[in-house]
Amino acid sequence: MGRVFDKFELGQRFVTPGRTITEADIGAFAGLTGDYNPVHTDEVFAAASDFGGRIAHGPMGIGIAFGLASRLDLIDGTVVALLGVTWDFKAPMRPGDTIRALITVTGKRPVTNPSLGLIELAIELASQTDEILQSGSARLLLRKERPPSAKWGQVDPGKTV
Repeated sequence: MGRVFDKFELGQRFVTPGRTITEADIGAFAGLTGDYNPVHTDEVFAAASDFGGRIAHGPMGIGIAFGLASRLDLIDGTVVALLGVTWDFKAPMRPGDTIRALITVTGKRPVTNPSLGLIELAIELASQTDEILQSGSARLLLRKERPPSAKWGQVDPGKTV
């Protein structure tokens, strides 16, 4: 179960496990979005481009960053809404790159609804060589308590599910 609002502290940093970008990822993203730009899907075209070969779709990195955060069990089941994202693309993600997300809590404040709070996260996607490929920030609305319907994660001793 993801963390609740009060478990986040300003300045906390998290590093996710790595994940390798595969040819299948790029093909699946192209199919899902309908973005068949040849720099992503045509090796001959991409080899003659400024990139010198195929690259992953930039927006795919945003989704992967949130997926990697899920592997740390940061927000699953406790996030109510993603309120906004800003994102910069610094270097291409390529098939074979192993990326990880570096996540820092940069903001935290209460909101009008007393059962919720807002956190802000700075997120960087780093390659296997520690090059920052993408970076951005996200604002999330989080619960202050676990929802009763969430029946996964840590259970208090002596309680039944």
